Amino acid sequence: MNLEAGGFGDALRDLAVERLRRFERRGEALGERRAAAVALVLVGDREGRPCFVLTRRASKLRRHAGQWALPGGRLDPGESAEQAALRELQEEVSLALAPDSVLGFLDDYPTRSGYVITPVVLWGGGGAELVPNPREVASIHRVPLADLERPGVPRLRRIPESDRPVISIPMAGAHVHAPTAAIVFQLREVVVRGEATRVAHFEQPVFAWR
Repeated sequence: MNLEAGGFGDALRDLAVERLRRFERRGEALGERRAAAVALVLVGDREGRPCFVLTRRASKLRRHAGQWALPGGRLDPGESAEQAALRELQEEVSLALAPDSVLGFLDDYPTRSGYVITPVVLWGGGGAELVPNPREVASIHRVPLADLERPGVPRLRRIPESDRPVISIPMAGAHVHAPTAAIVFQLREVVVRGEATRVAHFEQPVFAWR
């Protein structure tokens, strides 16, 4: 996969579709959790590098204020994961995509805060215009997929509160933690490398448990 300048195009889309089609995703039972979805949107930057969309949540939100996140949220009644991802994408960053922009899905990720997140991989196009909704989003970032191939990705550490490793990834000038880091790491493994790496066992930091 060409992750350098000029690497964003139909060849990337075709490869992503093929690798996601071969990937046998794992779902998670909801139990007492709520269903949610996030959008992993593939876009180009000014140099034509393949990127994905990352946001910083607004500081005045009731939950998870100021945290790094992928566009997304809870499913409305009767809504599918892909419908929710498309709706939240438009609401948060003003990017309206058609249903045929869906390339595939990654594994569900159960969170400590009571959700099961379904990651939806979308094709945003090279000229995607992104505008933050100030009520929900403080900033929008196009993170090059090449950044996920840097040494030290992912970072794993242990905490006394859990026997599972906490995952984080340095990107956008910060250390981004799970669930976002776990989902983005699986995007790298499945779409960039063609590997069926699982991530649901990766832990979140304690501050994200509520």
